[in-house]
Amino acid sequence: MAEQNTHAKRFDAKTFLMKNMVVVILIGLVLGFGLGTGGKFFSMANIVNLTTQMAINAMLSAGLTYVIILGGIDISVGSVAALAGVVSTLIATKIPNLSSFGSIFIIIFPALLVGLVCGSFNGFMISNMNVVPMIATLAMQTIGRGLSFIFSGGTAVSGIPKTYSFVGAGRWLTTENQPNGWIPNITIFVIIMVVIMHILLSKTVFGRHVYATGSNQQVAHLAGVNTKKTVFLGHVICSVMAALAGVLNASKLCSGQPAACDGYEMYAIAATVLGGTSLTGGSGSVGRAMFGVAVIAVINNGMNLLHINSYWQKVVIGSIILFAVILDMAQKKKKN
Repeated sequence: MAEQNTHAKRFDAKTFLMKNMVVVILIGLVLGFGLGTGGKFFSMANIVNLTTQMAINAMLSAGLTYVIILGGIDISVGSVAALAGVVSTLIATKIPNLSSFGSIFIIIFPALLVGLVCGSFNGFMISNMNVVPMIATLAMQTIGRGLSFIFSGGTAVSGIPKTYSFVGAGRWLTTENQPNGWIPNITIFVIIMVVIMHILLSKTVFGRHVYATGSNQQVAHLAGVNTKKTVFLGHVICSVMAALAGVLNASKLCSGQPAACDGYEMYAIAATVLGGTSLTGGSGSVGRAMFGVAVIAVINNGMNLLHINSYWQKVVIGSIILFAVILDMAQKKKKN
């Protein structure tokens, strides 16, 4: 009996470790970079900077979580983000007396518009035309990037009112040591959106439909779930979040870059899968995806502080994607 209990405890510990591997990795990275940088990593200025670096990927990953749980993939999020940023900044250039709070509308409205159009395209192609998700979103990736360069004339959109940067670059809670403020507006905005996305997925009927559709679409359909509608809405949500990420990035830079967010879809996929969202669909959460986002941000930030070549960052991120997929496959094999 004692041996059986000991074996059970060891098994539970091993299972717990596998399920929470991303947390263990994150803690190890934080401690490692903290010691390796002589404490610079833990400075308040760097922590604040780290939250702003996480912001765009957090938005992309929160939306992408829905699509991956549905058993799909969306590689168009970077292009959708760039397109939304260009459209938003073009509108902002037409309003010279743009107020700080007016900039919020100029940021949100174009993002919703671009996100709805691009997400509807992806959702319709996948749910109604039965196009493979990789191909449908690859088409949207190319179209979105092309439109970004067409609308911007191939150059960065400039001449934007400084108030446009209120959300992306503005801060509040000023002190004598930090007259520009400590808490970035972009961080607050992202936290609100991530919480909303987490609640929508984990606490609503639609969220349950997403999990059911991703687990087994045929069974979900027989159970009364409108699987086509669920897949369609999942892709719309993903694109809207990507578009919001794009306008936040444009607001942060106070310019519309047609080449913005190029390759960001890989960071988002890496963060989402590392956070425990299964590539085969049916499991995952927005909250856990944020741990993956934190791991990616900490790696990039820590390697920058250590003056490690940026090309090596891509090697590390690629290795993380492979590790996350292998871990996911191991967990699936264990369940079966």
